Amino acid sequence: MTLSKNTLDHLLDAESALRSAIKSAATNEKPLVIQQISKVLYDIEKLKKFENILDMLEDRKPGSSGNFGPFFTD
Repeated sequence: MTLSKNTLDHLLDAESALRSAIKSAATNEKPLVIQQISKVLYDIEKLKKFENILDMLEDRKPGSSGNFGPFFTD
């Protein structure tokens, strides 16, 4: 199931805020702080991509390998 518009909007807002935090942290904080903020930003991006992969799996016709090739065949 695709992320709802409301959830996606909040994730995009969070990404924007985290990018601003990274920009500020680049001049004011230790590298570890920047790394941790970057990890959160990266995890949000992975979440959006993972959701797309789950949608492709759920929409796959029974017996079809879909876009994944022979990986999912028995």
